[in-house]
Amino acid sequence: MSPRKSVAETAATRDRIIGSALTLASTDGLEGVTIGRLATDLAMSKAGVIGHFGSKEALQLAVLEAAVERFIRRVPARALGARPGTERLTRAFDEWIAFMAEGEGHGGCFLTSVASEFDGRPGAVRDAVLDALDAWTAYVTAELNTAVETRQLPERTDVDQLVFELGGVILAADQSIQLHRDPLAPTRARRAIARLLIAP
Repeated sequence: MSPRKSVAETAATRDRIIGSALTLASTDGLEGVTIGRLATDLAMSKAGVIGHFGSKEALQLAVLEAAVERFIRRVPARALGARPGTERLTRAFDEWIAFMAEGEGHGGCFLTSVASEFDGRPGAVRDAVLDALDAWTAYVTAELNTAVETRQLPERTDVDQLVFELGGVILAADQSIQLHRDPLAPTRARRAIARLLIAP
């Protein structure tokens, strides 16, 4: 076996482990991802699974990174073609709500779930979740500031308050979709987002 092929196969196996772990974490939480369960699901040894990461925490961080990359490709990346400001934010939130509603209509948001799971647990995973959510907050804040500067929103708009309220809509949507299985939750969430982003 050539070194190049060996490296490629190692990377492919690592990606396969992360993909399986992400699927498992979506239903059982990040703490619910165990080396033993992954080894069984992937027909690998426990040593073979952990050997790609070194520790369970490193595996959790890799899964979180994959989830963040998936979120970026699905949400802000799909809103790039929209006009900066309220139109782009409306598109981005629409994509996020659609993303949450996938998976038999009640998939929920992986990042929101992990944030709740680790909000009281200091450590590298909590820090990584916080970094991801801070990046989203910065994105929303920048688009709202653009909206104010271009008079899509009033000059007196309290951007920080609006960021807070938009986040509240997403949290409510996530709970309604995932916990209550409310089929009307996506529509209600989109209506609330539109109300917040339309200038009086």
